Amino acid sequence: MALKSMTGYGRAETEHQGRIWTVEVKSVNNRFLDAKIKLPRNYAALEDQIRKRVGTFHQRGRVDLIVSVSGDFSDLVKIAVDKNLAAIYKDRLDQLAQELGLNSQVDLAMLIGLPDVLIREQQPEDLEAIWPLLESAVDEAFGQCLEMRIREGAALSVDLGERLRVFTGVLDSIEQNIETIIADRENALQERLEKLLGSIDLDPARLAQEVAVMVDKSDVTEELVRLRSHISQLEDLLDSSAAVGRKLDFLIQEFLREVNTIASKINDADNAHKTVALKSELEKMREQVQNIE
Repeated sequence: MALKSMTGYGRAETEHQGRIWTVEVKSVNNRFLDAKIKLPRNYAALEDQIRKRVGTFHQRGRVDLIVSVSGDFSDLVKIAVDKNLAAIYKDRLDQLAQELGLNSQVDLAMLIGLPDVLIREQQPEDLEAIWPLLESAVDEAFGQCLEMRIREGAALSVDLGERLRVFTGVLDSIEQNIETIIADRENALQERLEKLLGSIDLDPARLAQEVAVMVDKSDVTEELVRLRSHISQLEDLLDSSAAVGRKLDFLIQEFLREVNTIASKINDADNAHKTVALKSELEKMREQVQNIE
């Protein structure tokens, strides 16, 4: 398993006793793991168990999980009868009929239609019995989300690899011209110093030393060596199965630091164009890295 994106979606259902539980998982990029869980009423006790499943599948990202339930709840309905209230209703109705001189008999159909004689009570779900079923649906939704994240991660890995190859090609071009650039810089500096000093008698050895010091400030060998090391590290990370998004983000920052130093040390027109190309590739890579777990 290679890189994983933080963006994905999964959906799963499970059915039991005429009820259907639907689980939806959506994930997007985020610096840390931020899980938002929305459950039906009376299911709040399952949140901690579901949150543990989130941590099994995600290490970073904003994760939204929604559980909904629909279907037949008749097995959870309990009907109770308030006999005392029914008796009071009957007595009052018999009394009323007698007072009004009505020949009316109070029957059962009439009584159960009166307010609060029949009491409908919704019994709570047996969450211990439901959890194994719901857990299976939760894991299936996370599994679908993970498959999408792996597919996108593979695409990101290919894109980053291509951009790294372009970056390396431009860096090779800069490195191939370094000796020529330094030699030209040394000659230009020596000519400039000689012109500025004019007839001033200056020790040639001291002049050469001063030129060497100034040229040394334009030497980017160390930056190139570090960039080569960064390239090797990035290639290794692209093949990693771990959550390397933060490491990649940090590494891209180090790339930019070295390229900026090269741009400041060697600021001729050709090199400036190439360092701009390097920065452009790095910025595109940085955007992609933000989506990697």
